[in-house]
Amino acid sequence: MADSPALPTVNREWHLVSRPVGWPEPKDFALVEAEVPTPRDGQVLVRNRYLSVDPYMRGRMSAAKSYAEPYELGKVMQGGAVGEVVASDAEGIAVGDHVLHFFGWREYAVLDAKHAVKVDPEAAPLSTYLGVLGMTGLTAYAGLLRTASFKEGDAVFVSGAAGAVGSQVGQIARLKGASRVIGSAGSDEKVKLLLDEYGFDAAFNYKAGPVSEQLRAAAPDGIDVYFDNVGGDHLEAAIGSLNRDGRIAICGAISVYNNTEPAPGPKNLARLIQTRGRIEGFLVGDHYDLQPQFVQEVGPWVRSGELKYRETVVEGVENTLEAFLGVLRGDNTGKMIVKL
Repeated sequence: MADSPALPTVNREWHLVSRPVGWPEPKDFALVEAEVPTPRDGQVLVRNRYLSVDPYMRGRMSAAKSYAEPYELGKVMQGGAVGEVVASDAEGIAVGDHVLHFFGWREYAVLDAKHAVKVDPEAAPLSTYLGVLGMTGLTAYAGLLRTASFKEGDAVFVSGAAGAVGSQVGQIARLKGASRVIGSAGSDEKVKLLLDEYGFDAAFNYKAGPVSEQLRAAAPDGIDVYFDNVGGDHLEAAIGSLNRDGRIAICGAISVYNNTEPAPGPKNLARLIQTRGRIEGFLVGDHYDLQPQFVQEVGPWVRSGELKYRETVVEGVENTLEAFLGVLRGDNTGKMIVKL
């Protein structure tokens, strides 16, 4: 086994200690000190450099059956991470390699080499493999192009448009020939970002008035595609503005994640009969076959600056929980990243 000298012996990791009811609170979590694990045959030890915190993690904190296994109480949580291999007992991965994996919420992680994907820090900054060139970017790409069946000339509406996924959806739509790209966001500053930096044709602050009214003003000729990150009044508004044969891709519903009672559904679903509209939910995990195509097409846009991205970076493993809560509050612009 190849390893580095003088490895630390203490590993800080976040545990879920009770299941949140409504909004998660600090008492539901604990930052625990544990021994730095030693890799066995076929495993590597990774010093995590960047951690990802994402809205879907809220669902895993519940015991309810979902598409991902619930976090176990009293155990370290999981999430996307990218880091440097500091000890290896696996063929094909050496000390000094950088890998993407799913054992975040901790400083050091031991994992089977088969669960590690080597990434090149020279080709792109390490943090981008958690965002614009990672699962976040693939989510945007697959949801827009495959689930929503985007085609050139479509008018596209994106909610949560200043977030990591939404900002990429709008830009990909623009780069692939959308007739109009409209976004909603939660502040005037984010609206300005959508218009000035990301190239959206129209954008509005959903806190400034009824979403349905603001969407009709921004898209007077209706929309062909809605990429939903929010749910609630945004989904109802999109159904109200949907054109004939319009498509809605349901990526997330952050507006209802912390509700303790079921949220009411859209009151205008019958309009889908008139428009022959389609609503379809999707999970990025069902579309990993698109990864090579995604990197081939989007990578050059990122390198050339045609597709822009933002990251909100919080420093220190001890601040991972606050970064996650910030995502639920909408504090981030672009991808929320924890730098260790």
